Amino acid sequence: MSPVSERTYTAFAGSRKIAGGALADVASQAKAVLDADEWSQVLIFDDVTGQVVDVDYRGTASDVVTRLAEKQRSGAEMPESVANEEAVRRPGRPRLGVVAREVTLLPRHWAWLASQPGGASVALRKLVEQASRENQGRDRRRQAKDATYRFLSAMAGNLPGFEEATRALFADQAALFGELAAAWPGDIGAHARMLAVAAFEAHEE
Repeated sequence: MSPVSERTYTAFAGSRKIAGGALADVASQAKAVLDADEWSQVLIFDDVTGQVVDVDYRGTASDVVTRLAEKQRSGAEMPESVANEEAVRRPGRPRLGVVAREVTLLPRHWAWLASQPGGASVALRKLVEQASRENQGRDRRRQAKDATYRFLSAMAGNLPGFEEATRALFADQAALFGELAAAWPGDIGAHARMLAVAAFEAHEE
């Protein structure tokens, strides 16, 4: 996953894109829109995951940005399971970022792993690294589809062609998806097509 500082975010007020870029900048601009019209429907999306970002808009723009920075520093967005593992890491373990988790395998699998140079842990890490390299393209397409779907569910769920566009997204029908998304109002379709670029990178029609 990309570091927070390298991630980009996009804010919408209704169907109109109002900001894009670093989270602090996007949140500041979203705050300005809300200050001008408290009834504005403002949502900020993570461009990597497509998820809506929870932002506390109380106080000034500086207050909003400060809370976001504190949340990032405290690791509030770290998955709970990872946070728990970090907390119980045993003293003396090499500081290599290695985290212990339970793995369930058949006896023959353990026997094979034990016979490998370096033992089971080293062999498993090598296998995971190899699989992650070989599946980079597939994983990138899957993540892009998931991000696009989350954005569509939040912003286009009630728009004409939503279900057809969703089916086209997961069926790798890039041309049909683009055609359906282009009919949506404001900047929704353009942002959906941008998010979906990686989803169709190996399935261009």
